[in-house]
Parts: sequence; C-alpha cells; structure tokens
Amino acid sequence: MSTHREPPPDDRHYPVRKTEAQWQAELDPMQYRVARQAATERAFSGKYWDHYAPGQYLCVGCGTVLFEARTKFDAGCGWPSYWAAVDGEVVERVPDASHGMRRVEVRCRRCGSHLGHVFDDGPAPSGERFCINSASLTFAPDTP
Repeated sequence: MSTHREPPPDDRHYPVRKTEAQWQAELDPMQYRVARQAATERAFSGKYWDHYAPGQYLCVGCGTVLFEARTKFDAGCGWPSYWAAVDGEVVERVPDASHGMRRVEVRCRRCGSHLGHVFDDGPAPSGERFCINSASLTFAPDTP
C-alpha cells in the first residue's frame, strides 16, 4: 500500500467538510488511509474488484453515487474498474505526479475523498478506465 498525499490541504471548496477526528471515527482504518490519505489497497484484495451485482457504488465518505454497476468491467488489474462515472459532476480529476508517474487522480467532488485514478485505456464508449479502490466505495444494490 502506498501513500502519496496527506488529506486534502484545503477542504473548504468541498461541500462536505469534516475534521480529521470525524473522518477517523466514521471510516475503518483502511478506508481512512485510502480515502483521506490517498493510499492504495493491494490488487485483488478489495471487496468490489470482482463484484458484479446490479446497483450503484457510492463514496464511502459522503454517500454520493459515483458509479453504476452497468459501467463496471473486468480490466484484469485487481481493482474495480468502470468506463464512466454517473456523470461528469460527481468526480474531480487532479493531476498526480507521485511515484515518478504522470497520472490523473480521481476524488469525490463533494467530500474530496481519494477514489483512485483514471486512465485512457478503457473500453468504448468512453475509452476511459476509472481504476477505483474498493475501500473508497460502498454498494447499494438495485431493489426489485
């Protein structure tokens, strides 16, 4: 597991703001390390990497719906992968030059929680692959 940033230095531009003590009380240790410190869970270790039930994936920090199960695909990378977020307004894209790489970090636009990264090697129709940590997500199954 790697960490490349501390909690967002200025959460004032996110609508959902909590103290670090509140984040730590609400999230389990892995969720906190990933969502608030931008750590990465080990590949093939998260609870959603091979999960394909119908429903929606929500931000662990604030409950915002981020991804639909219908956009999930097996990228073979060991993390949940989606070809699109529910819309362009729910995620924030942040340049990330950590670990000697140029990537695009994905954060929840409402609370600033680190979700993972987005790459341009995904399937049609978007051509994008949102590579997301399970620890950053909760799941809400479709109800009949």
